[in-house]
Amino acid sequence: MTAPLRIALIDDEALIRTGFAAIIGAEPDLEVVAQGADGIDAVAIARSGKADVLLMDVRMPTVDGIQATERIVAEMAAPPKILVVTTFDNDDYVWQALRAGADGFLLKRTRVEDLLVAVRLVARTDALLFPEAVRRLAAAAPARKAPKGIGDLSDREREVLVLAARGLSNQEIAAELYLGRETVKTHLSGVYAKLGVRDRTQAVIAAYEGGLV
Repeated sequence: MTAPLRIALIDDEALIRTGFAAIIGAEPDLEVVAQGADGIDAVAIARSGKADVLLMDVRMPTVDGIQATERIVAEMAAPPKILVVTTFDNDDYVWQALRAGADGFLLKRTRVEDLLVAVRLVARTDALLFPEAVRRLAAAAPARKAPKGIGDLSDREREVLVLAARGLSNQEIAAELYLGRETVKTHLSGVYAKLGVRDRTQAVIAAYEGGLV
């Protein structure tokens, strides 16, 4: 039997943590292992290795979700997955958190079933979480200089990255381009190396900022 995914809840509102804990704790494949009230707690929990996924409010006093994400990603070679939680899906804080290293985001008004799908998706699959929402955030974000490495991508790497940005999984990209799944993974590894990013979400952000999508 597969061990349950270990979830940590970070929010300065105890009521929000209690609600999420009740929802997540009712699932046999998910387990709430830690809770915290600010970004300082988030960093400590990440360092402890207790959690596979941090479900973290983006706006908190003292140390917010963006600062906490930056610290966790900078300090850890294999950080837990980070889902930031926000009230507004056009919040610039969300884009900043994604750029800092978060793996995705959720709205506090998200339906229960969508919350559970998102937690499992970000932890267990290679698909991009809510690609249309990421596209909207990218369109609203201030223009930035194209990331270094964009011009070094091969034609095939560009194709793979663009499809990833559209929300396709590795298996779907492989089918679209008539490639093996391992070949797609190899191309993505090359993309990450050239762009200097750690994962799919960061590569997709670079694709938007570099004008590929």
